[in-house]
Amino acid sequence: MLQPGQSYRYAFSFNQADVEAFARLTGDTNPLHLDAEYAAHTAFRRPIMHGLLGASVFSKVLGTIFPGEGTVYLKHEIEFTQPMYVDVPYEAVVTIKELGEKFTAKIETLILEKETGKVTINGEALVMNRQKVPRIKV
Repeated sequence: MLQPGQSYRYAFSFNQADVEAFARLTGDTNPLHLDAEYAAHTAFRRPIMHGLLGASVFSKVLGTIFPGEGTVYLKHEIEFTQPMYVDVPYEAVVTIKELGEKFTAKIETLILEKETGKVTINGEALVMNRQKVPRIKV
């Protein structure tokens, strides 16, 4: 069973083909993500990943690893604090903040750039999992 303070780390990166696939799936073809020449004339100087592509790693972690199977997303507040780039190693860190009623847990969600430790995504998710989150009676 989960307890406050428990955490899990997951290393990952995305490549340009992943960005292009995400653009096709979502219809977000903003040239800032897909066109190096266009991006060169922006404050970022090169294409940046879609923020939600970066944040999508939380779906994998929460739904399949920690807490894992049976987890249902109820809410997720996300702040994008730094741009993310293709072929850069990142690490998702999820930490149980508190347990709630009805098998729920508040989970801190962070994505860090592995080399610098900079936070690129900061958030908090509320999830439910009847098998892995103890029921707290209030």
